Amino acid sequence: MTTMILGVKELLRLVREEKLVESLDAEELNKPHGVGFDLRLGKAWRLEGRGFLGVDERETPKGVLVGEYSPNGKSSVVIKPGDYLLTETVEKVNMPLDLAAFMKPRSTLHRSGIITRTAMIDPGYSGALHPALYNAGPAEVEVELGARYVNVGFIQVKGAGMEYRGQWQGGRVSTDGRETQV
Repeated sequence: MTTMILGVKELLRLVREEKLVESLDAEELNKPHGVGFDLRLGKAWRLEGRGFLGVDERETPKGVLVGEYSPNGKSSVVIKPGDYLLTETVEKVNMPLDLAAFMKPRSTLHRSGIITRTAMIDPGYSGALHPALYNAGPAEVEVELGARYVNVGFIQVKGAGMEYRGQWQGGRVSTDGRETQV
């Protein structure tokens, strides 16, 4: 089975016609490169408390907002060695049933000691994306809110795609206490 990665010409068509990605930066709309789009850091949270993942229930640690992008001013977050931040992209995706997506860090992050954790973006998901950033390196790293920090690529789903029906639809960050899993 061959995996088909969509190129930027097709992606730009889907952005225009189906709102595949909302709020793309002008650079991505006017001078795209590679086979995906760079997404910008919109918000960052530190996690506190305790998480739980059970057979029927789950609960995530609470997120404490430490930074939020504003187009009117510059601000940043400092990621110290050992820090783990949950982030949110400025952009939102609206996934059709025949596409899935994956995210990778921009190379400056991993050259700075930052490990990026991401999940598959399922067909039918709509909302912001939440990559995690972990500083595994020896130095503090400052990242401006609004900076391009991850790249999203899109792959074609062959056969019947199953629509995402999970509780993270819409891009929420954490649970509000313990909840039953879907």
